[in-house]
Amino acid sequence: MTLEIPLEVARRFILGKQGLWPGRRWQGLEGTEAAMRAIEQLQLDPLVLVARAHDLILHARVIDYQQDDWATLTYERRRFFDWGGWLAVRPMDELPHWRVLMRRELDQPNWIAFQEEHGPAIAEMREVLAERGTVSNREFAAGTRVRIDNYRGRKDSALALHFLWRIGDAMIHHRDGFERVYALTESIAPPGLVYETDPEVADDYLMRKLVGADGLAPMRTVGNFMRRKVSPAELAAWRQSKVECGELIEVRVEGWRAAQVALATDEPLIRELLDGRTPAAWAPLDTTTDEEATFLAPLDPVSARGRSKQLFDFEYIWEIYKPVELRRFGPYTLPILWGDRLVGRFDARMDRSTSTLVINGLWLEDDASARNGAFTEALGRGIERLVTFLEARRIDARAVSHGKLRSAITVAANAERS
Repeated sequence: MTLEIPLEVARRFILGKQGLWPGRRWQGLEGTEAAMRAIEQLQLDPLVLVARAHDLILHARVIDYQQDDWATLTYERRRFFDWGGWLAVRPMDELPHWRVLMRRELDQPNWIAFQEEHGPAIAEMREVLAERGTVSNREFAAGTRVRIDNYRGRKDSALALHFLWRIGDAMIHHRDGFERVYALTESIAPPGLVYETDPEVADDYLMRKLVGADGLAPMRTVGNFMRRKVSPAELAAWRQSKVECGELIEVRVEGWRAAQVALATDEPLIRELLDGRTPAAWAPLDTTTDEEATFLAPLDPVSARGRSKQLFDFEYIWEIYKPVELRRFGPYTLPILWGDRLVGRFDARMDRSTSTLVINGLWLEDDASARNGAFTEALGRGIERLVTFLEARRIDARAVSHGKLRSAITVAANAERS
């Protein structure tokens, strides 16, 4: 049986499953771990115009989140590990499944060619890791290495270390800034997790994980993610078998052409929302998103890669890689979540030399929101929390054209300092 739901229910389900609605329900380091597990795959990004995207993602979900709390859980407590060409953090207890994908890297044409050409460098880096324990690319002077032309590294040593990481023989011990510091897998992962599950078991687990991460997923293609060819027929057969055995449910969302699938364990949440109730497990610990606006990172899974249009009818493109003359808003624009809707965006940067959060511009979907007292108060509360998180001493909102919004932002910043 197919479950039919309106768009509002789909939107609230995805926001709630991700911990963004009706408000922050996690707190502190334990809450950060819960949020990271709910996100399923926390994408990492090195850019720091305001803060790193992954820190902003967690700030939007966790009360009292501190920058790099994710790293404490990953590199100090070893609850998670980071891996992949699409770089993300995953739970350490899932490592045996991911090691199946790591071994599939050996079959990728680029890595086959690299092994043939740079076998001695790979062997050397294995020995260096065994001898030194931890190694970073920076330890090898460019003048002593074979130069290569690859965006993953310009030295054979850099790409050899990266290769050992991609195939699962090395892991990230910690990061220096954002630079990887490698170590052999056996020195990082718990001994009971350094093995590979059966490939069919791994594929099934990881495809269900994809569904869980999206909440509602069309599951049209997974080949690149699975690091092997997955034909449309194979994927359709897997999807159908999971629906028939009761592990997935089929969902049709009003206005969406393709039928979606969701985890069967999420069906009670969807039905509660259909009945007009908010799941008790989602009760916020602090303000709701009606009372305090939340700012989404450029890579937030609820709004990135075209999802903002599907869920919110909100056009959003991360313009960081666009030429300046082609940018419509700015390089680091953050969507504004108020209630369960995206109502605007602002572009910002953190001037660390003066500890100033600079707002380069703020744009609303409906200018009437600027005259809505509830929204201006919610925006102010959100700014106050953001300023605290960034440890900004002042805010420059001169570029905000709406006078009431500019005033709310300025007052919020002053309230945080007082």
